[in-house]
Order: sequence, then structure tokens, then C-alpha cells
Amino acid sequence: MPLKKTAKEKSAHSEQLGKTISRLRQAYNLSLGELSEQSGVAKSIISQIEKNETNPTLSTIDRLSSALDISVDEILRCDTRPKFIQHQKPAGTPLLTSEDGLVTLSIIGWLKTVEWLQIYDYRSLPGGVLESEPHGAGTVESLSLFSGCLEITVDDEVQVLNAGETWRYRGDLPHKIINIGDEPAHATMVMILKPTTID
Repeated sequence: MPLKKTAKEKSAHSEQLGKTISRLRQAYNLSLGELSEQSGVAKSIISQIEKNETNPTLSTIDRLSSALDISVDEILRCDTRPKFIQHQKPAGTPLLTSEDGLVTLSIIGWLKTVEWLQIYDYRSLPGGVLESEPHGAGTVESLSLFSGCLEITVDDEVQVLNAGETWRYRGDLPHKIINIGDEPAHATMVMILKPTTID
């Protein structure tokens, strides 16, 4: 036997319904009057639903869902997932250091995605070298430089990265990053480990 919803649960569903209808109406660029014409539901009723001032009948919800091209199940679904998934404090951010001790990589990406997506905060003192063996086939690295000047070597090809620029390169070949400038370098490094089509 199904349990009856509490007043709090009913309020949450009603509020979510109003937000969903308002969001979809605006996404379709419909005024209250236009949605009223398309659904056959009075404009005042739609306004009350969006403001969570009334509990509409199933018939009303059905007419609105048809006008908004969404199923009744979807329009009634109450999203109770938390808005913020995880808070990572500085002390909990993993830190990697190059062999020469001049380059640090803070793992700022989500650890649950490391098998296919890795995001690092890259910082290097002048002369710092970060040398990497090839990663899995199809891996692509993207390095966006905020400050400093870096030299990137992929296999036997060399490119220079200046502040404000981004280089994307194959991570499945031997590669090396050197801070060739006279000041510390700061960049964001993104590694996409799933095979990627390179045009």
C-alpha cells in the first residue's frame, strides 16, 4: 500500500512543478498568455502554479505538459539531489611534484573522473621541467597558460606557449614541458584519456 505524501513532500513537489513549468515556458519563449492559449489552462492558474500558490489537478498538469512537449512523469519529477556535490579544501587537494622539485601539479579535477578526465593546476619556477612518458592511446593534453612562457616538446617537435595561449597536443607520445621564462609560470592542464579524434 503506497504511503501518503507528507505536507512537506507535497510542497516540495508543488514548488518543483512550478519551477519546471516556468523554466520550460521561458525556454520556449512563451508568455503566460501564449502558454494559456496552447494548453487551454487559464493564464491566472499558470501564474499561480509557477508561484507555488496552488496545487493543480492532474488534468491541468497533463494539458500543460502536452503544450510544453514533456511527459507528465518528467514534469512531476521532484529533483532532490544536492546542489553542491563536493567541497574540496586546500589540505585535501592532491599535489604532485616534478623530479627537479620546480614544478607542482595540484589535482583540481574530480577524482571520480581520473580514468578519462584529469584537470591540474600547473605551476613552475623558471627552469622547471615536467617530463612525461606516453599515456594511453588517444590521450590528448590541453595546456592553457595564464602567465610565464613554456616550451612544449612532443616526441621531436617543439612549440612555445605564451601567456594567454593554449596548446593541445598528443599525450600518447613522449612529451616535456619546460619553463623557459624568467618568471614563474601558471597554467591549467587538462588531460582527456579517452580516445579522441584529432582533425
